[in-house]
Amino acid sequence: MSFQSEIVLKPIGVVRTTAVGDEVRDKTRTSQVVIRKELTDALDGIDGFSHLFVLFWLHKTSAEERKLLKVHPRRRKDLPLLGIFATRTMTRPNPVGLTLVELVKVEGNVLTVRGLDAFDGTPVLDIKPFDSWDNAETAKVPEWWTKMKKEKTQKR
Repeated sequence: MSFQSEIVLKPIGVVRTTAVGDEVRDKTRTSQVVIRKELTDALDGIDGFSHLFVLFWLHKTSAEERKLLKVHPRRRKDLPLLGIFATRTMTRPNPVGLTLVELVKVEGNVLTVRGLDAFDGTPVLDIKPFDSWDNAETAKVPEWWTKMKKEKTQKR
């Protein structure tokens, strides 16, 4: 196995949102993904999908945070200390974010989406349509994840 020393990516767009802080976690909030004008034709047909995966660069993750190998999920000390690859933390060697969003509308090079947990100015790396092939019927999650989900459901 060989490891490339560098991979160069050029963002395809940028996130535009009024959400700040923890507001970005609000799955009912809409935001825009503004695609570079010269890539507008690449959006043809995207409006046929109800949901999209948005991959983005977590640009607010510091160089120091990128060195962390273990974290408590959601910084909660009551949850186990885990390797970062077993969590959804933004502190990772390559801070790539992935969110499944609902596509609300397409206007030219602007996608209005619901549920994107990214800050204003976040560079967008790619967009991929979601379909039923992406479901894993036999998926399992650890007990701590189930605990967090149950707590979130009870808050509603």
